[in-house]
Amino acid sequence: MRYEKQTLVIISLISIIAISQCTKIEGTDNDVKDTSLEMQTKMNDGKQSVIEQGKQIFRFDTFGDEDFWSGLLHIDKAILGEANGGYGAGVSPNTALAVGLKVDAEALPPEVVAGITSGAISLDDPKSTIALLKLNAVVGVRGNFDPGGTTLQSIGITCASCHSTVDNSFAEGVGKRLDGWPNRDLNVGAIVSLTDNALPIANMLHVSEPDLRNILSLWGPGKYPAILFMDGQAFRPDGKIAANLIPAAFGLKGIDLTTYTGWGDISYWNSFVANLEMHGKGNFSDPRLNDPKYPIAVENQFYNVVNNPDLITSKLPALRAYQHSLDAPKPPANSFNQAAAGKGKAIFLTKAKCASCHALPLYADNILHTSTEIGIDDFDAQRSPTGKYRTTPLGGLFAKSKGGYYHDGRFSSLADVVNHYNDHMSLQLTTTEKQNLVEFLKSL
Repeated sequence: MRYEKQTLVIISLISIIAISQCTKIEGTDNDVKDTSLEMQTKMNDGKQSVIEQGKQIFRFDTFGDEDFWSGLLHIDKAILGEANGGYGAGVSPNTALAVGLKVDAEALPPEVVAGITSGAISLDDPKSTIALLKLNAVVGVRGNFDPGGTTLQSIGITCASCHSTVDNSFAEGVGKRLDGWPNRDLNVGAIVSLTDNALPIANMLHVSEPDLRNILSLWGPGKYPAILFMDGQAFRPDGKIAANLIPAAFGLKGIDLTTYTGWGDISYWNSFVANLEMHGKGNFSDPRLNDPKYPIAVENQFYNVVNNPDLITSKLPALRAYQHSLDAPKPPANSFNQAAAGKGKAIFLTKAKCASCHALPLYADNILHTSTEIGIDDFDAQRSPTGKYRTTPLGGLFAKSKGGYYHDGRFSSLADVVNHYNDHMSLQLTTTEKQNLVEFLKSL
């Protein structure tokens, strides 16, 4: 047997040498290098193509959710207003901006920009909103028009409605897209409240319609209670509304668990949201939802959703590729004290023990933690299948600051977060050390 193995090794070596000689005979070393570069270019082009596909999905794909937002809730009719074939006063651009919707300035042709600037285009007229929808300029809202392009027939929402904002370079709420940034101005409750048909949602949650509308009014800007539509818990035990901050969709490459309480990876959560929150038409399965702790999910069989055709599943890889291409943004250089931040980093890595969970380079550890470990209540943790909280990555904190910190915004400032851990972990940080630590966090 030993000799047979040696013979095989010798034959393999001879084959390798022969192949390498043939390569040199057929072309020069430069030819080989050129071929390698060509292959690498094709691979990069292919990767970029997938990312570009994901970008289009993220920005514009509704996954067929028009049947919910228009067919059931009639939000398209609310936008139109009675004067344009809908109901109510209609939704003007100013009204849309007031509830946190954003406008992509790069989608506006020069004549529209000039009209808005001069006042010739009224921002108080629902017809202007219809025109913006026709231009695909309302971030995260897709308008569908008749073949002639004159009549708004339905609207749907996309990932970008919650997970994109704009840089306000043209006006407040109007500018270049910032994909992956959480829209902490978006008042989802106010938008859903536009419906003239809230009863189906109220019935699903087993509350009266007035109670539902009250709940919607309490969410506020930048918050959304995804798990409400699984377990029906609208309020916390302390009586406060149970709604969590809209999370960022940037800086997630390498992050295993993309939700506050670790429900699953990015593709799982994209599927969960597209099917169960956006109400798109796809296939979704999670036996964990077939549990008495999720009575709404059990009653509506959200644990096993089947649609034919499936408009979601095939798009998840490209969507993930685009989201993973979105790096955490860097804060403006003048937004923090650089010298203090340098000192704060040393505190972060040593005395403050921050890196024990927020490990570099991800500033996260991909580990679930109990509420006792982090010194808070376990209300939201117990609503998840894990019963724990995941470590949130810290990159781009400045872009996630509106609405507060932690999953529910319970800490209004970074100083509050530092003070919490100083007390909970008995760190005995000095006032200066705390200040330096805050400056470092602001630099991430």
